[in-house]
Amino acid sequence: MQAAPSDQKTSIDPDEVAKFEAMAAEWWDPNGKFKPLHMLNPCRLDYITSQIAVEFDRDLNDRAPFAGLRILDIGCGGGLLSEPMARLGAEVVGADAAAGNIPVAELHAKQSGLTIDYRNTTAEALADAGEAFDIVLNMEVVEHVADPQDYLTACQRLLKPRGLMVCSTINRNPKSYMMAIVGAEIVMRWLPKGTHDWQKFITPDELFDLIREAGLDPVDRKGFVFNPIAWSWSLSDRDLSVNYVTASIKR
Repeated sequence: MQAAPSDQKTSIDPDEVAKFEAMAAEWWDPNGKFKPLHMLNPCRLDYITSQIAVEFDRDLNDRAPFAGLRILDIGCGGGLLSEPMARLGAEVVGADAAAGNIPVAELHAKQSGLTIDYRNTTAEALADAGEAFDIVLNMEVVEHVADPQDYLTACQRLLKPRGLMVCSTINRNPKSYMMAIVGAEIVMRWLPKGTHDWQKFITPDELFDLIREAGLDPVDRKGFVFNPIAWSWSLSDRDLSVNYVTASIKR
């Protein structure tokens, strides 16, 4: 599918799209520019799968626990989340506004023996086309869009009644500036300088307000916490000071 026409309303920020398109070839390199996501991915998947299991009464010990569920991975990149969802039995659409990400994702899925519907498109275009999903995975995207409220409203339109959206982003405070920008981009060089704009970071309360305004009911939020000694991520009920994730249900 082609990207949304230029006259179609979209919350996409072209400068943000260009940043990630420039890094597209490195999506599946665990030591490349997306190393932070590879490190975080197991923790993200633990949260996502547990929320889906609870909301849709699925047993994660089953062979294909998400069979019959249609999942949208918006801002799918190279498919780091789309592929595990497909392996769990879901019908997966991976969408990304950066055209360069799609062939990378398609090739890796083919090499992995997975069938995933990857599209170069936007949340708004999918919603306007009448697409509907049981689950929308909206991970590390909202801090890169031009209008978070319009974007989240489009995600809400894409959900079936009682559908689930899982949304993660980065808090906005001095600690997040030091960790996500100074630490990750300058000191550790995990990401190219300029990947994140601290002004676009969103506090948990702000995100909950945006989610409610979009027509969704927040039901959970947790922090993703990095332990520099164990060199690993974990979920926290209390520490949402930097990375955090939310779950919400369509009314």
